Amino acid sequence: MNNIPWWGYVILAGLAWGTYVPIIFYGGTELTTRPGTIGGRLASILCVGVAYFVLAVLIPVVLMALRDDAQPEWKTNGLVFSGLAGIAGAVGAICVIFASKAAVDTAKAEGINPATFRVFIAPLIFALAPMINTVLSLVWHPQPGHPWHFGFEMPGWKLPVGILLVAVGTFLVLKSKEDMEAAKGGPKPAPAVPAAPSDNPNPTPAGGS
Repeated sequence: MNNIPWWGYVILAGLAWGTYVPIIFYGGTELTTRPGTIGGRLASILCVGVAYFVLAVLIPVVLMALRDDAQPEWKTNGLVFSGLAGIAGAVGAICVIFASKAAVDTAKAEGINPATFRVFIAPLIFALAPMINTVLSLVWHPQPGHPWHFGFEMPGWKLPVGILLVAVGTFLVLKSKEDMEAAKGGPKPAPAVPAAPSDNPNPTPAGGS
């Protein structure tokens, strides 16, 4: 793992998070018994939990048991805040799963293309997350052994301009995807049922005698 450069991990993280939303949506759909139920979504959360357990529990435990350079220093602050980070990650994963379901259900209830609202999820999440990360990092400056250290210093014109560019970029991504989905058309209307033949071979026209 030490042979991978920092930018390699950046690319891998981008690939992982970038593909998470469409993959988990499809997986949950395949696990759903019938429309309107949540069993498939809960099963997909369970699958995510199993993957987390293997990657984030078993592998670290094995490495810590086999390597001298993998021994941590068990501090309360480190355990608490690392646990909070795990909770945040799990809550985010669960919210993504149920956001997809809620978006599809809302679109179906309004009689429009089921993908109309779902296309907003990933761009909004990945635009909102870095902005929150930046704002939090501007006000929270934890020190070793002292997590509650706050302060604020405006970084300059780049922050508001960057937020504006993120907003514009998110809008363009959403609009382009929305236009593409709209071009496909919404749900097709049900075919018209032909009228039953009349028993009277010479029906009287409306208004006739």
